[in-house]
Amino acid sequence: MCGIVGYVGPKKASPLILSGLKRLEYRGYDSAGICIIDAEDLTIHKKAGRVVDLEQSVDLSHLTGTVGVGHTRWATHGLPNDVNAHPHTNNDGSIALVHNGIIENYLTIKKKLINAGYTVASETDSEVLAVFIGMLYDSLGNLEQAVQTALQEVDGTFGIVVASTHEPNQLIAARRGSPLILGVGQDEYVVASDAAAIIAHTRQVVYLQENEMAVLTRDGFTTKTISNEETHSVIEEISFELEEIEKGGFEHFMLKEIYEQPITFHDGFRGRLLVDEGNVRLGGLAKVQEKLRTAQRIIITACGTSWHAALVGEYLIEQLARVPVEVEYASEFRYRNPIIYPDDIVIAISQSGETADTLAAIREAKLKGATVLGMVNVVGSTIARETDAGVYLHAGPEIGVASTKAFTSQLCILTQFALYLGRMRDLTAEAGRELAQGMAQIPDQIRSILEHAESIAHIARQYATATNFLYLGRGYQFPAALEGALKLKEISYIHAEGYPAAEMKHGPIALIDEHMPVVFIATKDETYDKVLSNIEEVKARRGTVIAIANEGDHQIDRLADHVIRIPTTLPMLAPILASIPLQLLAYYIAVERGCNVDMPRNLAKSVTVE
Repeated sequence: MCGIVGYVGPKKASPLILSGLKRLEYRGYDSAGICIIDAEDLTIHKKAGRVVDLEQSVDLSHLTGTVGVGHTRWATHGLPNDVNAHPHTNNDGSIALVHNGIIENYLTIKKKLINAGYTVASETDSEVLAVFIGMLYDSLGNLEQAVQTALQEVDGTFGIVVASTHEPNQLIAARRGSPLILGVGQDEYVVASDAAAIIAHTRQVVYLQENEMAVLTRDGFTTKTISNEETHSVIEEISFELEEIEKGGFEHFMLKEIYEQPITFHDGFRGRLLVDEGNVRLGGLAKVQEKLRTAQRIIITACGTSWHAALVGEYLIEQLARVPVEVEYASEFRYRNPIIYPDDIVIAISQSGETADTLAAIREAKLKGATVLGMVNVVGSTIARETDAGVYLHAGPEIGVASTKAFTSQLCILTQFALYLGRMRDLTAEAGRELAQGMAQIPDQIRSILEHAESIAHIARQYATATNFLYLGRGYQFPAALEGALKLKEISYIHAEGYPAAEMKHGPIALIDEHMPVVFIATKDETYDKVLSNIEEVKARRGTVIAIANEGDHQIDRLADHVIRIPTTLPMLAPILASIPLQLLAYYIAVERGCNVDMPRNLAKSVTVE
């Protein structure tokens, strides 16, 4: 949520900040703003809408300062308008702040400010923090102390960068719950909420830790905790290339990322999958191997698309390893005093590794003594650092707000985890080899689906005006149906719901008529005949059926209005292949409707607030 970029160095700051904001716009695009320091004043421009709206609204070429901050917003408190846009300032305009997160006790602080004679013009919690820092500076006369004191008194989450005419050659950054990264260059420093804004300038980065703050000048940086304890920073290297966050000739990032899946899925098992042995090597789990071998229960916690992947993981682990698995929404798990035992294994799944609810859930699990594992995509993310062990997805940066390649990469890792756990228990080498061989074929099978994307686009054009969709699947394909429905509603704004196909008779069937497209995932497995019966029930009520079916299956042709073919694989791997046409169907419907595929309304890529 929200993109932050700050710069201090010898270069003109405004173009660098604006370029960084564009790279971070997937984190929020309700409004954008920039603040540049000159010798005497803070020059601030901000505008509701995207970064390009900010650029078009004012001539920024006159901003010649070499220190500044910028922000692209996902609105939490207050409407997305010019007034509520960041940066926010204190009352005399000498201190500017950009903020990602939520100040939970902002109303209490606001009342204190008003009683002391200060004013707050916007509806945001962020301006309250800026004015509060200003009030403290008025009494302390030291900017660093004012920021530190303010952050000790606020409740909630924040990633902030502060600029001020009082210290015109420095920036102050701090985080709690919201990520911030320092890019370390030659006599210059970039601070951002994501490495995507940094990599064009340097690959050397420092990941700020929880409750840590940094003071940056051209001469270097220092770090300490918010409670004023010295910290020692470790410089790390960004693991991806600049080209990975470019569109590479595709119209949208989402389409590019769909087409990257043969590569990203292969990267997820490269060096890990031991086909001849029917096993997996997961070095990131080596130190918890014995705990995994004897585990009696596994809990998987996640949100959104990651939660759908977790459901597939439940089926995989229970079938291959015979360990009971519970899948929990992280947003519910953290608040309901869950029953957790010290020998439980808790797995957190998150593309960004920064999802606020998932992070809170693993902290609750660790507090109760469980062994906590992470499955994340972003190297150096908070979940990766705070878990006991884990596995990276290796999907590369995912820019499109609607997750695609991260989902199939999560399924890749979960399948390997289930195989790894199963082989430590009673899964035979023969069964392991069959699964490993099936996984090794998936990248080429995905390529074959992508070769027929135009036929899916043709179907999408016929149903782009529909107002409701139903997605149905059974067994392993039920979570895939949930994910297909989510993709459609996220980017096309068409209401869509996913259900187990057998549950259709328990309510959703009342919605079906000739105007309701129903997407069935009808791949060949032990429930295939049952799914055909469910399709018959829809056709009896004049519903329109779009079926995802295996190549060579002609039995379904007499029932479905449209058939999208996918290669045959093991039933437990079929959700991976089924998800590809569902992603394409959602994408092409959204494009046909004129929707902004990469930046769907009201959404942001990384949900770092509750």
